[in-house]
Amino acid sequence: MKCAVRYYTKTGNTKRLAEAIANVVGVDALPISEPITEQVDILFLGNSYYAFSIDPEVKSFVASLDKNLVGKIVNFGSAAMLNSTYKKVKAEADKVGIPMDEREFHCKGEFKGLHKGRPNADDANAAAEFAKKIIG
Repeated sequence: MKCAVRYYTKTGNTKRLAEAIANVVGVDALPISEPITEQVDILFLGNSYYAFSIDPEVKSFVASLDKNLVGKIVNFGSAAMLNSTYKKVKAEADKVGIPMDEREFHCKGEFKGLHKGRPNADDANAAAEFAKKIIG
């Protein structure tokens, strides 16, 4: 099973989770500025809420994906206030015909002092365990 890990972050929080997941699946965690150019069974996509939605760059990245190269998207991320970005990412993935795995990983993320130190080592370990379950 071939995997890729891409993430979008403004604070570095989601990057920490992406690196933990990438370590488990044996690939590099890359920013969404790096396109998917080879066929992958699973794209782990890290993102978060910014101003109550996913960032326009995440929308553009998903819109740029080739459904012939990506088997499915697995969503993960962190946020200080809101939780899952699943529905927002799925709406974009649906537009390009790429399925989303129903499972996702989410944890609290530090923002302006709220949830100080998150994601922490326990969160990174939980993200790694989540990835292990996804890849079987």
